[in-house]
Amino acid sequence: MACLGCNLANKILPVYVVYEDDFVCCFLDHEPYNEGHVLILPKKHICDHEELDGESANSIMKASILLSKAIKKLFHPDGIMICQNGGIFNELTHYHMHVVPRYKDQSFADFYLDDEIIIENETKLEETTRKLIEAISEIRRDRL
Repeated sequence: MACLGCNLANKILPVYVVYEDDFVCCFLDHEPYNEGHVLILPKKHICDHEELDGESANSIMKASILLSKAIKKLFHPDGIMICQNGGIFNELTHYHMHVVPRYKDQSFADFYLDDEIIIENETKLEETTRKLIEAISEIRRDRL
């Protein structure tokens, strides 16, 4: 597969998966804005928002709700930012949605700065993955 997003969503490249279903794969951003920053990607190749089919769109929205609940439970942010960049702003050339914990006094504009990128170390990403998987399991168990 030539598409980076397809390779990530289908786990051909290494990712820290926190949740997936038949249509989407959700994993930690390796350059997180804050701890708990997750990307949601459809498993089939979709580039822009208007190309989404009903099943993928439904899975993306359900995942964003589940991830928001888990992030709030774990990290107690002041809010959650959910965004999607299309067209020339889609650096993966594959549809992806960001679910990002945000805190008071963080500027929305900072999310888009091209300043120094801090890549989380593998141990921290593994720890965050484990915590999110546990929180998601608890939330799903409580719904039953």
